[in-house]
Amino acid sequence: MPKLSPLKRMFPGVWRCENCVEMLFVRGSGNCVQCETPLRKSNFRVQLFEDPTVDKEVEIRKKVLKIYNKRDFDFPSLREYNDYLERVEDVVSNLTNNIDVENTKLQMEQYQRENRDLIQKNKVKLTREQEEVEELLLLEKQGNEQRRLELLQEEQRQLQAKRKNKQALLDELEHSQLPATMLLAQHKVRAAKLETQIEQQKQAVKPTSLFSTGINMRQTVSLQPPPRIEEVLYQYKPVHVETYGPPVPELELLSRLGYLNHVRAAMPQDTAGGYTSALACHRAIQDAFSGLFPLKR
Repeated sequence: MPKLSPLKRMFPGVWRCENCVEMLFVRGSGNCVQCETPLRKSNFRVQLFEDPTVDKEVEIRKKVLKIYNKRDFDFPSLREYNDYLERVEDVVSNLTNNIDVENTKLQMEQYQRENRDLIQKNKVKLTREQEEVEELLLLEKQGNEQRRLELLQEEQRQLQAKRKNKQALLDELEHSQLPATMLLAQHKVRAAKLETQIEQQKQAVKPTSLFSTGINMRQTVSLQPPPRIEEVLYQYKPVHVETYGPPVPELELLSRLGYLNHVRAAMPQDTAGGYTSALACHRAIQDAFSGLFPLKR
């Protein structure tokens, strides 16, 4: 088999160079020469990432998300939507890492049968949203191009005005009977007025009506608060570890009780990451006190 060319193609789990793909799958399909798995030429993809596993995951994720295409508004609560996303990630992980592949595929088929109508509905909705986004991007691109042309035309007009003013000065110096100093002073006044007009035109920028995301700047935004989720508040419970020994002094009391008198002080380079000599001393005391009391039976 020839050496892999820079342009690699891949099928999830099978990698071949482009020349090998063209030679082995002349008819469009065939069996793998190593594992006899039926393969199609159209399923091979150009490898985009250095790690082929990433390419495999990207392809699998695309196929999985075509089936698992529910959105957040399809669920009554945020918790159920998050649980759904975790199940999707489990499916992608199993197929990518070859974990329980058969059962995972059966699970996908069952989900597809049970949610066929909703899947098709979300496909149509997603296609419509993509078309709207593409239309907004096209309008924004056209607006940017129009503004670029207007700026270019304005710069050309300003350049022509400066050239005309300069040529007028030369004509006056050649034909006028006035002193040159007076003509130069008049030219400076006209040039200053021209510069002022140019600056005013630069500052008068046409306001845009759309953000770069396509949202209308004058669009009315709902100020209603998000729906409140009623859940049981988390209560912290300190961890109690039974060491079968005397109580260990608190970390803050070690210096006052004299435990740090014979402990090497931390060097300046050690404290950069938050390390202190009290931490090591506290760990040592925990180890020393642990298990000093006999077990109660």
